[in-house]
Amino acid sequence: MNHPLRRRLLAALALATPLMAAMPTVHAQDGWPSRPIRMVVPFPPGGSSDILGRLMAEQMGKLLNANIFVDNKPGGTTQVGTDFVAAAAPDGYTLLLAAATSFTVLPNLRKLSYGMESFETAGGIADYLAVMAVKKSLPIKNVKQFVAYAKQRPGELSFGSAGEASAGHVYGLTLARDTGIKVLHVPFRGSAAASTALVGGEIDFIIDGAITPMVKADRVEPLAVMYHKRHPDLPNVPTLHEAGFDITSAKGAGWGLLAPKGTPAPIMARLSETLQKVLQQKEVHEALQRANSIPAWQTPEEFRQGIAADRAMYSELLPAIGIRGN
Repeated sequence: MNHPLRRRLLAALALATPLMAAMPTVHAQDGWPSRPIRMVVPFPPGGSSDILGRLMAEQMGKLLNANIFVDNKPGGTTQVGTDFVAAAAPDGYTLLLAAATSFTVLPNLRKLSYGMESFETAGGIADYLAVMAVKKSLPIKNVKQFVAYAKQRPGELSFGSAGEASAGHVYGLTLARDTGIKVLHVPFRGSAAASTALVGGEIDFIIDGAITPMVKADRVEPLAVMYHKRHPDLPNVPTLHEAGFDITSAKGAGWGLLAPKGTPAPIMARLSETLQKVLQQKEVHEALQRANSIPAWQTPEEFRQGIAADRAMYSELLPAIGIRGN
């Protein structure tokens, strides 16, 4: 072989080598998903987050032609499950149904091993519809009656929540502060357990979306929805504003879909696109209502900006309502 031809061949091989080295990675991403995907829900089964997670797993799995299974990892008011995903391999096979409170409330209360910087973001999913309800035996039909009744019995009324610093806990203490009443908080291991306790008369009231089926079954008395719109499944229940009250935290603390930091951009883009398509489906809107949520697609950047703003808000609110860090 003459020297010029040999030099040209060597030069071509030199250029091709980096491309060939990169090919396995490209093919691995193009072939995603090639095995089941775990979606971690950092709550026990049965609550609004669990219902939402299973709905997203099913519908996204159809579009991705993949098996997405839900893995409930409750504990530490979402910290256990969120930690698990932050430490998982960034390969697109471990996702987190992220509760906003994991990144807005908890960082103001304790030192965490994770932050938003520990994750890639696919987007925002939905806003939470919490419902305030009291046990049937109380002579209360609306929020004004509730406040008047509570003021006559300072510290006697108890409310349940999914745990310390959960959305229901924050709602309850904020309502107490902003209306001038005193109430007793009783934490449970999840919203389903707290709802069962209310139906059984073990506690006096709750502010949680999981109580909605019991409202529809007429087993508890609904007073208000903690959102700027009425609950589609409870059209006769007023919003808190319509009931004559406004409190600092009466906004829908929502959910997003995250993956471990370093998950390849092509996979995150596909997750984001798939999530947006799912949230456009009419049947998904109807199913989300049953999960006590309203579809609220947010781009990854919008979701992150909302988290940052709410974290700043809670840094002032939590100490004011008596929720302090360790």
